Amino acid sequence: MNSQLEHANLCVADIEPMTEFLLQVFPEFRIRGGGLDGRGRAWRHVGDDDTYLALQEATTRRDAPWVPYSGEPGLNHLAYVVDDVDALVKRLATLGMSPNLVATEHPARKRVYFHDPEGNDWEFVQYFTTDPSERNDYSR
Repeated sequence: MNSQLEHANLCVADIEPMTEFLLQVFPEFRIRGGGLDGRGRAWRHVGDDDTYLALQEATTRRDAPWVPYSGEPGLNHLAYVVDDVDALVKRLATLGMSPNLVATEHPARKRVYFHDPEGNDWEFVQYFTTDPSERNDYSR
């Protein structure tokens, strides 16, 4: 059996800036659909024919934002493979965004991390090889 992630569902404070972020990160994505659910909450699917991110606008707010890597339960980051990390950095610069971490020390891959408009952390990795033993080398 072959499996792949079809979608992830994210509850967001503001659907518009998150949509803009995703469309810059993934230029091949489009708004697949959207509207209001049965409770009047805004929703939007942003992706391509095979995979997407389902956004649902929150109806309540936290007292304090969740902080990735804080040791509390929650999603630390989502990671996506991209063809060109440098091009991604340039696209997000048009939104006034800059990486919060760049990892270039491995010869088989280059990684960059960005916080989205809601403070979530996203990792983007570009591989320079198709050899799994090189791509998955954690000794460096």
